Amino acid sequence: MRVQKPTKSDAGGDPEPSPEVPEGTRAVLDGNEINRALTRIAHEVLERTKGGQDVTLLGIPSRGVPLARRLAQRIERVEDLAVPVGSLDITMYRDDLRSAPVRALGRTEIPNGGLDDRVIVLVDDVLFSGRTVRAALDALGDLGRPRAVQLAVLVDRGHRELPIRADYVGKNLPTSLRENVTVRLDETDGHDAVLLGPSRPTAATARDGGLRPGPSRSRPGTTEGNA
Repeated sequence: MRVQKPTKSDAGGDPEPSPEVPEGTRAVLDGNEINRALTRIAHEVLERTKGGQDVTLLGIPSRGVPLARRLAQRIERVEDLAVPVGSLDITMYRDDLRSAPVRALGRTEIPNGGLDDRVIVLVDDVLFSGRTVRAALDALGDLGRPRAVQLAVLVDRGHRELPIRADYVGKNLPTSLRENVTVRLDETDGHDAVLLGPSRPTAATARDGGLRPGPSRSRPGTTEGNA
């Protein structure tokens, strides 16, 4: 099985297929479906925030950042409103720093105007245990005092460990703990897709999978978004 992206080769020939999907993995969202989900979320944000005048979008690295930028572009097309966009690194707020491998710091970029009295919409690719979101809330508390904080995710795969839920969801995807959700985006991976397949032997590559303390509690996750 291949997930295809209609891009042309450098020679201007036929579209080239995207990389092979691992055996046992299937696409649950393609590029068009991801685009439609983001468009719907953008409209929901505008409706819920009464026009989005006080909204700031903060993406959680890495794939939450391009998703936040895409949402901002859609909001601007609908409302002719330039919504501030930034990024929020949660590395130092994780609760597995002592047990997980050393991780490189991401970037935190706060838009001009700051966060105080703003409606902050955190944006991530996948919502899983809720521990990444908890870390993001702790990080926000050190940066400002928003009026409200909301959460937008492309995929909610369930299995929450904390009382956290998303305000905006592109797709609710019931999963088993033995399955792995992989989000691929054009900005980071060369094509758009959400893939569902068997879990890896280790959760070392999953951002949130190691958020439980203790090396024996590894779990399946996603390439990045295990929020």
